[in-house]
Amino acid sequence: MRNTRTRARRAALAATAVTAALVLAACGNDGDTTGSGHQDHGSTSPKASATATAGAHNVQDVSFAQGMIPHHQQALEMARLAAGRASSAKVKDLAARIEKAQDPEIRAMSGWLKSWDEKVPASGGSMGSMPGMDHSAHAGGSGMSGMMDDKEMEKLKKASGAGFDTMFLTMMVEHHRGAVEMATTEKTKGRYGPATAMADDIVTGQTAEITEMNKLLGKG
Repeated sequence: MRNTRTRARRAALAATAVTAALVLAACGNDGDTTGSGHQDHGSTSPKASATATAGAHNVQDVSFAQGMIPHHQQALEMARLAAGRASSAKVKDLAARIEKAQDPEIRAMSGWLKSWDEKVPASGGSMGSMPGMDHSAHAGGSGMSGMMDDKEMEKLKKASGAGFDTMFLTMMVEHHRGAVEMATTEKTKGRYGPATAMADDIVTGQTAEITEMNKLLGKG
């Protein structure tokens, strides 16, 4: 009886050893099957994948950057007028914040376009030549950009005091609404991560500023 149990125990131990050997061999074969299996996975995952993501953009991303740059440039032009023409400290503060937020965004978008080998809008260049920009889309216009036309900008430049404050706020509300609309389109249709993230910031920040400006106009 004891011999039978001993033989059974030895057979079980031998089976366990064989199973363990097979498992180890299988693991070793997995590593050998790809030859540079883990190396291949590493090179196509963190490194190549990160590069692909960084360069992944579409036509909408290009249109967004090429349209938003001149849009921001006009906002900066309007904001810089406030320092010497506005009578309200709140309007001056708002203008300074607009400049602080949008100037770095212009630099970032210009960098994207250069890296994509796409045209970077020139400062003060023609708005109508830029993709997605409707030069007629000024305050009260039907386009989405909210850009001011030359006559409106001249009128703003000639204003001062309380009259400037009201004109600036009214125009900037429309300008911001255009930017929010453009940014919403980018969030929906864009592919490039940094661009859609910027678009999200624009929607959040400028929507809040629209509310602030409407309150200053007595509409809030």
